[in-house]
Amino acid sequence: MTTTIGEIVRGDAAVFPPYLYDAYRATILRAPLLPMVEVPLSIVDRQGPGAAWFPVQPIDADLTRNAGMGGEALGQRIILTGRLLDADGRPVPDALVEVWQANAAGRYIHKNDQWPGPLDPNFLGLGRCRTDANGAYRFLTVRPGAYPWKNHENAWRPAHVHFSVLGRMWSERMITQMYFADDPMLSLDPIYNAVPEAARARLVAAYAHDVTESQWALGWRWDIVIAGSTSTPFEERGNA
Repeated sequence: MTTTIGEIVRGDAAVFPPYLYDAYRATILRAPLLPMVEVPLSIVDRQGPGAAWFPVQPIDADLTRNAGMGGEALGQRIILTGRLLDADGRPVPDALVEVWQANAAGRYIHKNDQWPGPLDPNFLGLGRCRTDANGAYRFLTVRPGAYPWKNHENAWRPAHVHFSVLGRMWSERMITQMYFADDPMLSLDPIYNAVPEAARARLVAAYAHDVTESQWALGWRWDIVIAGSTSTPFEERGNA
């Protein structure tokens, strides 16, 4: 599937979730009280810094082993891959793609995550890579588990992976979440449902048998398109 972000079109009601969405209770405190003011992009926004100054090693993209403890993370191995493209469908090379996620039990290594899901000493839940000449990224990880949150009665977040992208300039910057096509929790999730229905599919990865490696890992494909008319829902910092 394809995810797209825009430059000035973040407020497009057909694409982006509203700042205030009652079912997602955290937005009640986060939503602005006054009308938003659009700030045109400056020359600074349209230039650098890009991701070239980030030192990235191959092990950074292997979340199953990059904890450095000598063991392998527990859970179902998955390969997450896709391409970073511009509005004209051209690849965006040398961009920084970062991910973070819960472990296979739905637990983050964070002091505020205290629900009784087990931690995995071999899983940090963090990874990064640079896109290649074809705009491709690739991560080896484990499928994250669902986890409870206190938004409403018996609330559980569906499996998801957080993505951060920094392209060639500040206007090619986005943070969002990727979901899995076979997840039964999607229809119950207020964060996912806050996105207009026509745009939700852009947040969902598709199973890719050509990416799947025999006797090793299942493959999922999710393309990210930066800017353009089919803008992607992206999310504010602090979303669960």
